[in-house]
Amino acid sequence: MQDESTFRASLDRVEEGLAVLLIREDESIRFTLPRSLLPADAREGDILDVTVRRDTAATKEARRRVAERIERLRSRG
Repeated sequence: MQDESTFRASLDRVEEGLAVLLIREDESIRFTLPRSLLPADAREGDILDVTVRRDTAATKEARRRVAERIERLRSRG
């Protein structure tokens, strides 16, 4: 199982604090994210490497906390 994905995107534009990125492999796919998450010097037309990494330890801990909350709610009811 792969816990990380990296792809290239071009910074198309910034509108109202949101950066519009186009996936380089298929520019019909676009997504937005807050401009503040991009490097400070990123400009329209820049090519960006985007990495998405799954944090398995944090995921496991979050699931454990949710399971505990559900169990507490069940025991009350």
